[in-house]
Amino acid sequence: MGSCRRASGGRVTIAVPLAFVSLMAGLVGGCRSPVPFRGRPAPDAPVAGLGAPVPYVRPPHSPPPLVDQRGPLPATPPDIYAATQAGMLSPAARGLPRRVYVPNANGTGVDVVDPSTYRVLRHITVGGAPRQIVPSWDLKTLWVTEPRGLVPINSRTGVPGRLVPVAAPSDLYFSLDGRQALVLDSRRGRIEIRDPQTMRRRHTLRVPCTGLGSADFSATGDTLVVGCAKPGRLARVDLTRRKTAGTLTLPAGSDPQDVRLSPDGATFYVADAGHGGVWLIDAVRFRRTGFIRTGRGAHGLYPSRDATVLYVTNGGERTISRISFARRRAIGRWRVPAAPDTGGVSATGRVLWFSAPAADAIYAVSTRTGRVLRKVTVGQSPQGLCVHPQPGRFSLGHTGNYR
Repeated sequence: MGSCRRASGGRVTIAVPLAFVSLMAGLVGGCRSPVPFRGRPAPDAPVAGLGAPVPYVRPPHSPPPLVDQRGPLPATPPDIYAATQAGMLSPAARGLPRRVYVPNANGTGVDVVDPSTYRVLRHITVGGAPRQIVPSWDLKTLWVTEPRGLVPINSRTGVPGRLVPVAAPSDLYFSLDGRQALVLDSRRGRIEIRDPQTMRRRHTLRVPCTGLGSADFSATGDTLVVGCAKPGRLARVDLTRRKTAGTLTLPAGSDPQDVRLSPDGATFYVADAGHGGVWLIDAVRFRRTGFIRTGRGAHGLYPSRDATVLYVTNGGERTISRISFARRRAIGRWRVPAAPDTGGVSATGRVLWFSAPAADAIYAVSTRTGRVLRKVTVGQSPQGLCVHPQPGRFSLGHTGNYR
């Protein structure tokens, strides 16, 4: 051990053993450590130095800054999907079993598929006619929407909980801060604001249209844009003031389906089954700026892991279109064996899964070639497919909207 003594002038000097000095000099001079370093150089791999483990090293990506939608966009727009790239699983999702959850809309349960073996592992009975699987904000619970209400499923064990009575929920979302659950009531044209854990109702917000379908948030999360099948319009909801901030009527015959915000936060993409394409809506001025034709019955919208491509399932035909976010136009279309409904991108970004209700099956498609990798036969009329877990800090709801 070294010794310590007080020198003149109040200073303290420390005597250090010569052996310790020699050892440090050798290390600084570039000598090889007597204990080898361990671990593989991967984003999710732990690193061990001198034989001792150290905590998980986060991926070298910083969370995207928020955009103030009330003013002009910054010169260098952020990427709101920067935390959803391949392999960037949050601590809450790390270690969860990789599964594809498939509700049987004409049945009473959910099929659980292993995406590695393409086998149906189990069937979870939840009640009558389940429609969607929605990951909770904290990724710990999978909420099943069905006509009588919401059924929670533990995402780690797959064990279902008790039904929470809700009148015919058409979709479920969560605010960016995770403090509010938003249940869409398609039939009565309203949004119920509930506790995200207990689903106890707090407030009811009226929307001036019915047939509420899918929705998405602005970059800041203070605004929600929701599609209304009747009478073919979009509604913008101010979540801070809890009231409708405006509506946008689409051309006659429109049937708005999925809604998804662009990576720069400037444009809402809205699938229109009636016109067979995707509308581009200015996120600030809330007006149409363009239309991209994709195929009959355009339905689901799913960004690629690098947020450069938007996949569009065309439910009225057997195709999946690809839209370039940068070019704002379609860049290709894949033919598939059955009409696609809802889908989801794998955590690696290499596979796009989609359900095919008419075929009673789900399909895995290569995002590189568009080739069908596998067909998996499941229960009757599969809809609302959910790939879980997926990269992202939190879930905003639907069947897989992460940021």
